[in-house]
Amino acid sequence: MTWLTVALVLVVAAAGLLRWRRPAWYWMTFGVTLAMLRVLVRYASVMDACGLTVPPSRWRLALARAANRPVPGPRAPRILRMRPTRTGLVLRLGLRPGQDAFDVAASCDRLRHSFALYGVTSRELRSGVVEVRMTGYDVLRRVQMPARTDTRPMRVPVALREDGSIHYRDYRAVPHALTLGATESGKSVYQRNLVAALASQHVALVGIDCKEGVELFPLARRFSALADNPDTAAELLDALVSHMQDVYQLIRAEQRITADVPDAEIAADIWSLPEGLRPIPIVVLVDEVAELTLSAKRNDPRRDRIVRALVRLAQLGRAAGVYLEICGQRFGSELGDGITMLRAQLTGRTAHRVNDETSAKMAFADIAPDAVLAAVQIPTDMPGVAITGDSTGGWARIRAPHTSLRQAVNTCNRHADLTPDLPALAPFRPALGIPAPADAPAVESIPATT
Repeated sequence: MTWLTVALVLVVAAAGLLRWRRPAWYWMTFGVTLAMLRVLVRYASVMDACGLTVPPSRWRLALARAANRPVPGPRAPRILRMRPTRTGLVLRLGLRPGQDAFDVAASCDRLRHSFALYGVTSRELRSGVVEVRMTGYDVLRRVQMPARTDTRPMRVPVALREDGSIHYRDYRAVPHALTLGATESGKSVYQRNLVAALASQHVALVGIDCKEGVELFPLARRFSALADNPDTAAELLDALVSHMQDVYQLIRAEQRITADVPDAEIAADIWSLPEGLRPIPIVVLVDEVAELTLSAKRNDPRRDRIVRALVRLAQLGRAAGVYLEICGQRFGSELGDGITMLRAQLTGRTAHRVNDETSAKMAFADIAPDAVLAAVQIPTDMPGVAITGDSTGGWARIRAPHTSLRQAVNTCNRHADLTPDLPALAPFRPALGIPAPADAPAVESIPATT
């Protein structure tokens, strides 16, 4: 009996240590079993307390009277399937007649407390079927991306969602996106993850980094074109617009709209073209858009030229395979004319920690007002946490895994052979030679401590 007590104490101590230091390991060893038991034992009473039950139907009442049996109680949604995952549980519920998916969504917080889990979210799969995802621990505290991901052409994993699922950046579904965030909010790490994920794809990367290239130029071996100042950026954007027009001419030449051509073979974008003729898609990454569009002059021709080119690429670039990824600390009307028109074309929105509510409204006020408060409440001690949403009105909390600049550079160098050489962008191809040693900067350095 003594050995059994000692073994039980050791198991409890090991479970407590794992829960404190390695919550993911604790969930896979102890937590998932305990959570499934809690859900199965408490399910009926919790659903009744949350108002997710319906009274028995008339035929059941009539059958009980005819058989002289007790009156049946209220009925909860049926559990169609319960599936454990590496981060939580997934329940598929069949709703009873008279129930609505909104009722389940409104009770998610009460379900979280009742089942003693970290988070609960729900979504409607089809009529009468709701999926409830439960997380057993804070998956955003220490992000661990799954080893297996559903990567497809122009669809890459970049972050982990609060419910434990993977957040993908799908350019064919959401062509253009805006990423906002204050200093030290994790915006650069998110961008590095995006570049590292795209490095293995057959895609051309074009970068505009007006902060003297400190963010994107270390990754130059995987970029087909780079610009580090507004003058070069204006010329690069004009070249992209010309490339886009050439692609449209190619699509027109290959449409061949005649009576004997099947509907599926009529080309309307680059993905409808034969693979041998399909131009390579281009992803344009703009780092710190304010440095690109903000001007001290009232009527700056260069600034108007840049904004006009960005708006044209946002409006017409999708069919030509040109996708925009714009990053900045703020993105409002103070940047000048045309900015709000550009923002209206950016379907995907991601906001890291912001310093004021106005910055959050720039990202979500026109598509998901509920996400504004969530963006403001991101704590300062969790860089990389962000709120993402799109024009559907839905939003989610995500966090990208920490990727150092060295890791991103190694990934880009490893896939440097995939960098396409586009003739239209050849003048902007970054030089990959060994740079000459630069003179010491004219600033006083901090003396080294011994």
